[in-house]
Formats: sequence, structure tokens, C-alpha cells
Amino acid sequence: MKTLKRKLNLFTSGLFIFALAACSLDINTESDANSQAKPDNAVAHIGPRPLFLVEQMEDGALKNQLAQCKDQHFYRTDWSIGHRGASLMFPEHTQEAYQAAIDSGAGIVECDVTFTKDKELVCRHAQCDLHTTTDILGRPELANKCSSGFTPADPDNGVTASALCCTSDITLAEFKSLCGKMDGANVNATTAEEYMNGTANWRTDLHSSCATLMTHKESIELFKNAGVKMTPELKSPQVEMPFDGMSQQDYAQKMIDEYVEAGVSANKVFPQSFNLADVEYWVNTVSDFGQQAVYLDDRYGIDGFDPQNLNSFSPSMTELKAKGVQIIAPPLWVLVAVENDKIVPSEYAKAAKAAGLKIIAWSLERSGQLNQGGGWYYQSIAEVTDNEGVVYELLDVLAKDVEVLGVFSDWPATTTYYANCMGL
Repeated sequence: MKTLKRKLNLFTSGLFIFALAACSLDINTESDANSQAKPDNAVAHIGPRPLFLVEQMEDGALKNQLAQCKDQHFYRTDWSIGHRGASLMFPEHTQEAYQAAIDSGAGIVECDVTFTKDKELVCRHAQCDLHTTTDILGRPELANKCSSGFTPADPDNGVTASALCCTSDITLAEFKSLCGKMDGANVNATTAEEYMNGTANWRTDLHSSCATLMTHKESIELFKNAGVKMTPELKSPQVEMPFDGMSQQDYAQKMIDEYVEAGVSANKVFPQSFNLADVEYWVNTVSDFGQQAVYLDDRYGIDGFDPQNLNSFSPSMTELKAKGVQIIAPPLWVLVAVENDKIVPSEYAKAAKAAGLKIIAWSLERSGQLNQGGGWYYQSIAEVTDNEGVVYELLDVLAKDVEVLGVFSDWPATTTYYANCMGL
């Protein structure tokens, strides 16, 4: 019954899409003509995954429209944002992952920013993730500098394997000597080698032989040379601040300074932070960069938070806007709900739009196979998440109803395909 209702919903909503497609033939032709003027390095190579996802969709107008785009030329789009690079299949925040994101059509690419012992900015998802994202535990001379060395699992006493290695434990030169690997750890390991072998079974180690770690400055040069925009995230320090004399504001300013020094225009940079104070600092101190600052909304972690109940969190959307916030970015599930077996915008999304906030969503392609409900990122729509093609149903709502500026994806080809097909 659920499947039948969903098919009827898809058919009903699809009538509009067919009408739109029929009216847009001339526009598409003009777009094809204009695309000839695009530079060669703007071409996107989407590979087989987008069409695989389309084939998994339930039959309907949306599936038909997406399927008809399979032979068109694809180009980079700012609607497609490389989350940690293309980290579904490449070690995150490495040169290889960034290049894969660029090649697959991401118009904006993310370097998460943290700092080393000598206060140099580098690209890592967290200050203390080196034990899961690099080979540091296989380098005794560096492993000995970790905040907490490797501790083997002791299943008889319910103890899991652990380690804690931070960028602030080592110098920039030492950081650059490491190899990037797919993020993961085997918590049942009894040796450091076993611990590092923890890649999720829906990912791959195929491109993980020794990926190249990058400084923040190196990422800027890579992105600038490729002609893509940049969205650095100032990661929360996991050490006490000030750190060796560097305050939180010094840290926030240093990140912006490296774009200024590289001659990158503020309109090509979307600085992000989960710390609202960082966003306010950029808005009030470096207003040209602050206009595109992104508040990564983590209020979903507050007890009682409900994206359908606007009284369950504060500050309100209008209060955020009054603080100078222009762009808000919550996780996917916060922006959507289910009504009558159909994905619809949440009350949170409606309130953000009503307050004049622009919205970016995160993060697609981090959930593995979706036939069991999709996990954390799909929790608000789990009841209708029963096949891989739901990815495109979700994107369709985010694009047309929530009207997001873009979507972070661990495999940007997926979002690139949708954005090109829909002319975003």
C-alpha cells in the first residue's frame, strides 16, 4: 500500500515536471549553445553512479526526466559542493579527493580547517582524527607523539580499541609526511595495523594507497587554479584556547587572511563554522567575507529539538538574520518531513525561508545503502527511504520546494547530474 501511494504521489507531482520539461525545450537548446563557450576545465565527468541511482528510482515522471539527461554534456555547478572532497571513494581532505570532486562537477569544494603544533592551518575534518584518517599509527616516531597512543581491544572486559592523534600533536612538516587513508577504525583490533583497517564495507580502499595531505594554503592554490569556489570550515579546536598565544578570533582571522594573501575574491569564498560567534566575527570584522559566511546549524543536538516545532530551539530564524547571518546549513533530515508518504519541506525549512535566510544542505552520499531507511541523514524520512533512488526524490524537494543554494555531497557527480539535468 505504501509503495502504491508513493507511486501515485510521484505521478501527481510529475505532471508538473512533464509540463515544465515540455515548455523548456527552447531554453535547453539555448543552454546547449551557450555551453559551447564554457572552458574545457568546466566539463564534468559523472561516471556510472548517477544513472545507477536513477535506475533504482520508482517509476514516475521524475525518473523519466532524469533518465533523459543521460546523454547530455555535464558541467561544473555551484549547486554541487564537494564535501571533504569526493570522500565516498577517496581519502577525505586529500589532493586526490579534491581533484575527484572538481572533475565530477563540484563548483565549490570544502577544506575543513584546523591547525598543527606550530599553528599552521591544514585540511582535516577534525583536529583529532589523524588516527582514523592517516597512517600515523603505523609511524612509531609520530605515533609516540599522539595525545593517546593505541590501546588494543579487550573484548572479555568490554573494552574497544582506541587512539587519539591530533594535528596539534605534530608540526606541519610531520603532518605533511603522513599518508591519507579512508576514514575508519576497527574497534575490535588488537594491533595498530588492524585498527587502521576499518573502512566501511560500502566504501572502497581502491584509491587509498598513500593519499596526499594538504595545507589550507595548498588547497586554496589547487581550487584557484581549477577555477572553483571554496568553502573552508573553521573546525572547533579540541585543545584549550588560546593555543600558544593564538585566540579563537586569531584563528578565525588567520583562515580569512590566507585567502586575502592568495588574492582570492571574497565572493569566491563561503567560510563556515558551527560556532555562531565565528560567523558573527566574520560578519562584523571582515564583512566582505562575512556576507557569504555559513552558519552550520548544530542545534539538532539539543535535547527536544524538533524541526517541525519552531519553539524547540533558539535563537529563532529572525534573530539569526538580525545577527547578520545570511546562510544557514543544517543536515539533510532537518529540512524535510513526510506527509502522506511524500517528502515535503519541514517547518524549519519554511521558517528559514520566511526569515530571508539562504539554505545549504549537508551531506549526501554518506549513508551507504538506503534500502534500510538511510540512517542518521535520512531519519526524518526513513519511512519512505527504501531504495537508492530516494536520493533524487530528496534532491528534487530540496531544489524545488526548499530552494537550497546547494548540497554538500561525498560524491559530487550525484548532485552535478541533478543540477545539470534541471538547469540549476
